[in-house]
Amino acid sequence: MNKAPILIAAAILGSFAVGGVGLVAMTHELTAERIAANEREAMLAKLKAIVPAGRVANDPLQDRIQVSEPDLLGAPQTEVYRVRDEDEPVAVILQPVVPDGYAGPIRLLVSVLRDGSLGGVRVLEHHETPGLGDKIDEKKSDWIVEQFNGKSLSNPPLEAWQVKRDGGEFDQFTGATITPRSIVNAVKNTLLFVEREGDALYGPASAPAMGPANEAEPRAPVMEEPATADPSSPLGATVAEAG
Repeated sequence: MNKAPILIAAAILGSFAVGGVGLVAMTHELTAERIAANEREAMLAKLKAIVPAGRVANDPLQDRIQVSEPDLLGAPQTEVYRVRDEDEPVAVILQPVVPDGYAGPIRLLVSVLRDGSLGGVRVLEHHETPGLGDKIDEKKSDWIVEQFNGKSLSNPPLEAWQVKRDGGEFDQFTGATITPRSIVNAVKNTLLFVEREGDALYGPASAPAMGPANEAEPRAPVMEEPATADPSSPLGATVAEAG
């Protein structure tokens, strides 16, 4: 029996299989790179939207550190992006987590300008109830823009950093108080952290940070460069949630 035709057919099929696998792998790699580049550009656009226009001379996605202050920032590690205009610090943009959202944690971007005022606040990810708590999303309402832009720890006074239902200055939603209450508190805590640490947030990762003033032994948050160079972050997915 002549086995040559069978062997030739097997070789041809094997070649097609190897070529197909290689093509799929190449396509996946190219697609993954494109997705990562798109996510990077989207994140950079979000950062630039909450700092003064024309004052971003560096790449904040590269000029960043991680800090550890879960009590104020809601997570074991928090990204801090530094924005500079040439050598002049302009803002720090943090990614705090709101641990007590109505339907789960809420991830924020909070821009704090050099003078201590807010450049802006945006929601990166949440699971709040459609039609109620999801009004924190800028795509659903202007609440998060109107409530925070330009605010600071002195405007309004610290005691007024609450929703109006609790005697503060910030609006809540009809039928949904928990979500805005939690975000107001998280933004206030972020401002307190930035005020406490001051210029240390703009320095090298190894620079010492100021500890809380009310502790006998000042406790500095851990500051370190991110473990990887990948600057991409998951972007704002919204799922059903109740406020």
